[in-house]
Amino acid sequence: MAERTDELTYVVVVNDEEQYSIWARGRVAPAGWREAGMAGSKRDCLAYIEEVWTDMRPLSLRRATE
Repeated sequence: MAERTDELTYVVVVNDEEQYSIWARGRVAPAGWREAGMAGSKRDCLAYIEEVWTDMRPLSLRRATE
């Protein structure tokens, strides 16, 4: 069986707790999420998230522990 290739373009989305995800370009972001300024292949978007999302704790928890 041949491996499927994902040819969609994705956007990186972020919520108010500064948690990241990817979403297919052209679809409306889910409620509570906004585009983070990065679009590309799934691989590129996930690499971007790995680079910028260095603290996995929600923003509210980071603030509470400061």
